Amino acid sequence: MEGKLVERLEAAVARLEALAAGGGISARGLPDSGGDDMSSDPSIVAFDDLMDQYAAKVSGAAEKIGGQVLDVSKLLLKAFSVEKKLLMEIKQTQKPDMAGLAEFLKPLNEVIMKVNSMAEARGSEFINHFKSAAESLSALAWIAYTGKDCGMSMPIAHVEESWQAAEFYNNKVLVEYKTKDPNHVEWAKALKELYLPGLRGYVKSHYPLGPVWNASGKKVSAAPSKAPQSGAPAPPCPPPASHFTSEPSKASSSQPKQGMSAVFQELSSRNVTAGLRKVTDDMKAKNRTDRTGVVSTSEKQTSSTPSTTTPTVKKVAPPKLELQMGRKWAVENHIGNKNLVIDDCDAKQSVYVFGCKDSVLQIQGKVNNITLDKCTKMGVLFKDVVAAFEIVNCNGVEAQCQGSAPTISVDNTSGAQLYLSKDSLEAAITTAKSIDINVLVPGATSDADWAEHPLPQQYIHVYKNGQFETSPVSHSGA
Repeated sequence: MEGKLVERLEAAVARLEALAAGGGISARGLPDSGGDDMSSDPSIVAFDDLMDQYAAKVSGAAEKIGGQVLDVSKLLLKAFSVEKKLLMEIKQTQKPDMAGLAEFLKPLNEVIMKVNSMAEARGSEFINHFKSAAESLSALAWIAYTGKDCGMSMPIAHVEESWQAAEFYNNKVLVEYKTKDPNHVEWAKALKELYLPGLRGYVKSHYPLGPVWNASGKKVSAAPSKAPQSGAPAPPCPPPASHFTSEPSKASSSQPKQGMSAVFQELSSRNVTAGLRKVTDDMKAKNRTDRTGVVSTSEKQTSSTPSTTTPTVKKVAPPKLELQMGRKWAVENHIGNKNLVIDDCDAKQSVYVFGCKDSVLQIQGKVNNITLDKCTKMGVLFKDVVAAFEIVNCNGVEAQCQGSAPTISVDNTSGAQLYLSKDSLEAAITTAKSIDINVLVPGATSDADWAEHPLPQQYIHVYKNGQFETSPVSHSGA
């Protein structure tokens, strides 16, 4: 026992001496970041384990096959190596805007596009290998997830969906070579394991809500602007496939999210006030001589039909994030703001979030109470609450508790994802007039998957012994 302790101390001293010297090569042959050694970071160590455990199997099977299969496998593993480097840089980089994000992800996109070009070539006997690799690499785009408004599924679901698209071609490899060459079967099985459970398990353990940028890190500068080749505007968020540029991607039935991203892109590029007309004095109702006080039925029907040429512009109050009277944090009317942070708070203060949309709020301390009211596509990350966390009149919200929360209530809400920590598993969750409420809890071990529990929204009431007994509806297979 004493000998092992001495060995560990010696190893630690050697590591500190190496860090003091600076420079050199960090884990898995990637250059370090000028003294900020990331090789000991848990998420980077886990990524190295992913490569050692799963990527090595793909490489070994490809070496046995050789030729074009080996070439596409090398590109696939290079994409994983580039993603590791990007994850290391994210820890030292501020969250960029959409243009900066596209530039940041450019190295990964370049490798993926090389694999796509192989998959688009015709005449190769290994076309199913190429397509399987190309489709699967879209899973690496989880790193571009910025929130529910970006047209992507959440990171874990995105990895699973990307593999589902690739599995169609991967199964063709398994069927074709089942009796011809076991090396190809080994390659196909290893490729699947790389994503399921490999990459999926990694994302679940370290980035279930997407990458975490460094608010005090360096900034990413976007590439010099130039006219897009396709004439299309830059999308509001990188699409879920492997294309991080503004060039439109080809339609694919296996990637329906690309089509929706194109719709969001088109909507975001329009000028919503372009169809508004200036109202002159003679057009005002009080000055019209052709109108009477009697409204006919036909006029009612016409006026009730929404106009497609004259959209109504709804007035929105200015955004607010302030501490009122030293007791209440007011976070109001933020739209598309993913960097809302409350870090100077205490257990006597409350947080009230109202009218926010497509935004993310981080509460970095213990507070008494948190309330979300009339928010849409809102994300909240908090540590501890003394009293309760409340969601009221909301639609499509996500909340993650990293500490403890004795009470969680959801009222008149459609769509809510609640992520609980191990310290908050005993929270009392109350729901009323709400649908699509899912609670995700961590597994028994750090490597276990998150368990998703949809809360009942239908109940059976049976009159027995002079009173009604209520129980949730039990669906087969649930």
